[in-house]
Amino acid sequence: MRILVATNVGGLDDNVSMVFARAPTFTIIEAEGNEIKSVNVMQNQFANAVHGAGIQVGQFIASQGINVAIAGNFGPNVSSILAQYGIQMISAQGKVRDVVENFLKGELATTMPSQLPPSPPPPAPPMQPMSPQLPPSPNIEERIKMLEEQIARIEDLVEDVKKALKELKEE
Repeated sequence: MRILVATNVGGLDDNVSMVFARAPTFTIIEAEGNEIKSVNVMQNQFANAVHGAGIQVGQFIASQGINVAIAGNFGPNVSSILAQYGIQMISAQGKVRDVVENFLKGELATTMPSQLPPSPPPPAPPMQPMSPQLPPSPNIEERIKMLEEQIARIEDLVEDVKKALKELKEE
């Protein structure tokens, strides 16, 4: 099982971040049964996005084969995407180690946004990504199109940032 926890600096001794899509880091935990097997920390490359962080983070997480996401709160955009991929969302606070251990013991409930239908319980539902590299797509043309659309969104974001920076310099 792959568990992703939104964190501030990362690791088992950090606290769970109150925000998900804009958390500075993600702590990814591999677990078997009730045992933590490995821990990796990665920077959230979308934390400072001008807009669309929830969508971008949701798509990225789905591509990583994550089964469970843990944070203090989940926004509507990321909740929608995670639910589409059958990724469980757990709202929790405290030390990462304690929260993950409590989850593995079955002591934490899945949080589902009220506007979305509940996702199936574990084991992972059929819509879980098949590849740790990209979300599942019926064919390569659709994956290429998705990546091209992501590039266009990123280019738009860069232009927005440049424009805002220019306006600030002119003040």
